[in-house]
Amino acid sequence: MEELTSEKVKGYRISPAVIKRLPRYFRYLRELKEAGRMRISSGELSKMMNVTASQIRQDLNCFGGFGQQGYGYNVKYLYGKISEILGVDEGYRAIIIGAGHLGLALVGSPMFAKRGITLTALFDVAPSLVGTEFGSLHIYSTDRLADYIAQNRVDLAVLTLPRAYAKETAEKLAELGIAGILNFTNVELDLAHTNTAVQNVHIGDALMQLTYKMRAAQKPDDAEV
Repeated sequence: MEELTSEKVKGYRISPAVIKRLPRYFRYLRELKEAGRMRISSGELSKMMNVTASQIRQDLNCFGGFGQQGYGYNVKYLYGKISEILGVDEGYRAIIIGAGHLGLALVGSPMFAKRGITLTALFDVAPSLVGTEFGSLHIYSTDRLADYIAQNRVDLAVLTLPRAYAKETAEKLAELGIAGILNFTNVELDLAHTNTAVQNVHIGDALMQLTYKMRAAQKPDDAEV
């Protein structure tokens, strides 16, 4: 299996940097579309995203270009194409494993719905939670995980359970045929030996990058290497 940080489109390898920027295009184009904007040039988009116009053209050319010289990009069309590339229209269905504070907070977030993903169930081991409802979702025992996946379409799983159970759970999900895992456990999961894609999310890392920038701004000399 190829590295999960890269993809191939029409035989060409797409760099991880391009893949990382795609969701940003999606967000900005969605805002432009909602504002009623009909078209935009790469120059205008570059100012919004703080990415050079040349880089934007190079990124989009990886997937076919989508623009016309002298006209720019049709916002609605480009938004649709980026959505297609990112799988927004695939109707993916997801479960959350771990009904603690983070898991429940994610249920209340519009993040999934805005990206075309439907949350269908929660799983936990706590007797006080199993069998209850949170919003429109039922909380099942993790013992029911295999049965649920066998009886329902589940494309991806979100892990918010204790880190001690992350690797074991991820391996089980891969065996059950889950296509993707969004991992919030702070364990660096690697399932390259399977057909399951993994995205490790380290919220703490983002926080410490922020505190570094704050300290660097206050004490620039100390931040130099």
